[in-house]
Amino acid sequence: MLKKKWRIFPLLIVYGLCPFADGADDSADEILRLAKAERSAAMRTWKALVNIDTGTGYEKGLARAQNLLVARLRALGGQVETVPASPSAGNNIIGGFRGTGVAKILLMIHYDTVFPPGEAARRPFRLEGERAYGPGVADAKGGIAITLHAIQMLKDLNFNQYGRLTVLFNSDEETGSFGSRDLIKKLALRHDYVLSFEPPDQEGVAVQTNGINQLILKVTGRASHAGQAPEEGRNAAIELAHQLLRLNTLGDPKKGTTVNWTIVRAGTKANIIPAFARAEADMRYTDMIETDRVLTDARRIIQAHLIPDTKVKINIERGRPPLLKNEASLKLADLAASIYRNIGRELRPIAMRFGTDAGYAYSPSSTEPAVLETLGVVGGKLHAPEEFAVVSSVARRLYLTTRMIMALSRND
Repeated sequence: MLKKKWRIFPLLIVYGLCPFADGADDSADEILRLAKAERSAAMRTWKALVNIDTGTGYEKGLARAQNLLVARLRALGGQVETVPASPSAGNNIIGGFRGTGVAKILLMIHYDTVFPPGEAARRPFRLEGERAYGPGVADAKGGIAITLHAIQMLKDLNFNQYGRLTVLFNSDEETGSFGSRDLIKKLALRHDYVLSFEPPDQEGVAVQTNGINQLILKVTGRASHAGQAPEEGRNAAIELAHQLLRLNTLGDPKKGTTVNWTIVRAGTKANIIPAFARAEADMRYTDMIETDRVLTDARRIIQAHLIPDTKVKINIERGRPPLLKNEASLKLADLAASIYRNIGRELRPIAMRFGTDAGYAYSPSSTEPAVLETLGVVGGKLHAPEEFAVVSSVARRLYLTTRMIMALSRND
């Protein structure tokens, strides 16, 4: 079904019958007015969420947030279920809304953060000029507020022309979504469109995200007394350092592939030559063949040892896949840009350097579902104490999400 829709899209534009047309342009002013009116309520929800510690794995805080989110979804009229995010802590929250149409749309974002317990009390939600601050204020508590209050706007507009509107809030995105990725894949396949609400760092929507892998380098040597008989040992730490210097060339800037060594461990005591050393690297990529290329190159490089009689092994643990640039996502970005132009603003398709759950929703072998990322609030300094969100983007993102759902619903 979706393939046919994308194929006829250009002809419909030529003849003035764009399938995404959602009423006259003056409807944009009305929906923007409603979005501005909804902003205060959205910010109250936003503040309440930011002021709950939901670091990945912190069960108490995740449970508090879950109670709030379940209550909000039910108040909006959704049928709600929770699914354990095992092996992670917390639950995945699914809210379902039935409409009168046929389009199936999935809205998704995570409610965990990277911050430890107590962080919300130390620096709660606060406003400074046009910026909001607090743990997870942009990544991704703002996206949750946009999701919930866009649905509220649809209710206020008495709009239910979608077939199925599904909301997914997952609790373990910040550690790879190992307890939610299968659910994301399953739900995505049941929908025509997936809108994800990570924060952009500018007024844009993402049509491409990085994939994420982890490289594990292990060196085995031989322990000995560092003072009395160092020559009898085989220093795994020195061999590891040798290998890291050589493996530091694995990235490929032309393809956008990065490999950064971030964790290094060796030794147990200062007077013992270390018998074991280990390092981990973060790999980001968009070209699907790069995983095999990096592993092949790495295994060739590690054949040359500096310390005799050491053993060196390297492997890749595959993580979140990329959202590849594709026609279906670009068409959704075109729709988003046209919606923004109706209020006199520009919106650009962008590529994100980090990976998101959009990669799990996207299928490189099919045009279904069409996936679009970064519909959340605009923000920056993610994962840092200085993380912020741009308050003025709240109303615009409510407007964008509401009109996107309306346009996609009418398209079917």
